[in-house]
Amino acid sequence: MARIIFLHGASSSGKSTIARRLQSRIEEPFWHISIDHLREADVLPTERFRSGDFRWEDCRSAFFDGFHGSLKAYADAGNNLILEHILDREGWLEELVDLLAGHDVFFVAIHCPLDVLIERETARGDRPPGSAKRDFETIHIGKTYDLEMQSEAGVEETVETLLRAWRGSRRSSSFIGSATD
Repeated sequence: MARIIFLHGASSSGKSTIARRLQSRIEEPFWHISIDHLREADVLPTERFRSGDFRWEDCRSAFFDGFHGSLKAYADAGNNLILEHILDREGWLEELVDLLAGHDVFFVAIHCPLDVLIERETARGDRPPGSAKRDFETIHIGKTYDLEMQSEAGVEETVETLLRAWRGSRRSSSFIGSATD
């Protein structure tokens, strides 16, 4: 059984910063997995999407089916994961609950004030304008977390709180039962 710390928050909420610091502090080996890693490694034909050669919407579903399947493969092989993801499509939570059944998933909400999200999104310049606001308004609805955190508390304090909760908390999230099925 793999251990998975699933960081779920809006675009620009601080998931990557938290994940990097968490990976450097946690006492076991954990892979840090995110869509951004694939984008930054030029796995995706990002420039061709931007130029209009390809339409992202035509490829998005197959891409995420593959990404979600890869998470299962990593976990099934015994790799612990720090996963950062945005569940912005209906059915993705249920899909991942099913795919990650049998693994210990600690589901963490990363919250950030809207004005901070918009400021970070603008400064980054690599996200569609308005995506952080859309995420802020929708992605946490109907989800139950093991831990909910405010990212603006500071990365050190956030990671320390997360580690304490992960080490000692009983699971009560939308993934409850996935480790015992």
